[in-house]
Amino acid sequence: MKSTNLLLGVAVIALGFTSCKDEKEEQAEKTVDMYVVYADSLGNVAPADAGENWQGIEATYQVKSEAAEAALADLKDKEKAQLRIDASRAKYEELKAKVDAEMAVKQAAATAPVNSKQQLRDALFGQGKIGDDMDFSWVNKDNILSVYRQFIHTSENNKDKYSREDWDEIKLMYEALDSRKNTVEKEGLSSSDNREIAGLKFKFAPMLKVNRMGAKAGEMKRAKE
Repeated sequence: MKSTNLLLGVAVIALGFTSCKDEKEEQAEKTVDMYVVYADSLGNVAPADAGENWQGIEATYQVKSEAAEAALADLKDKEKAQLRIDASRAKYEELKAKVDAEMAVKQAAATAPVNSKQQLRDALFGQGKIGDDMDFSWVNKDNILSVYRQFIHTSENNKDKYSREDWDEIKLMYEALDSRKNTVEKEGLSSSDNREIAGLKFKFAPMLKVNRMGAKAGEMKRAKE
C-alpha cells in the first residue's frame, strides 16, 4: 500500500512538472507570437507616419524583441522560433532604414542655407511660381496685369532693402516677364490691360536703373572702406 501511494505521489509530481513545463512553453510561444505580430504590423506603416512616432515604436519594439529572445530558452523548437524572429526583425530593420533616410532628408532641409534668390522670386511673383526653370507659361492674358502689379509694387516697396545681387535678379526677372508679355499680346491681351502695363513699366524702368546703379556704387564704396 505504501509502495502504491509512493508511486502515485511520484506520478502526481511528474505531472505537475510536465504541466508547469507546458505552461512555460505555451507562454513562450505567445511571447514570440506577440513579437512577430507587432514587428510584421510595422510593415504596413508608412515611413512618414512612423517617423512622427518613432521613439514610441522603437521603445515598444525593443521590449517585445528582448522578451521574444528570452522566451527561446523555454521552447523545444528553438530554431523554428529563431527563424520567425529573424524574419520579423528584417522587416523592422527595413522600416527603420526608411525612417532614418527620411529623417536625414528633413534634417538636411532644415539646416540648409536659405535660398535668398528663391525667396526674392516668391515675393515678386508668389510662392513657388518661378523656379530655376524660369517657366513663365502660367502668365496669360487674364493674369499678366496682376503679375506686373505685384512685381513692380513689391520692388518699389522694398527698394531700400535690396542688394546689388537682388537688383540683378530683379532685372533678369523683369526682362523675362517682358518677353512673356510679347507672347501674351498675340493671345488676345486687352487694350486696357496693355495700357496699364505700359504705365507701370514707364515708372518702373528708371527706378530699376537708378536703384541698381546705386546698389552697385554702394557696394564698391563699402569694398574700398
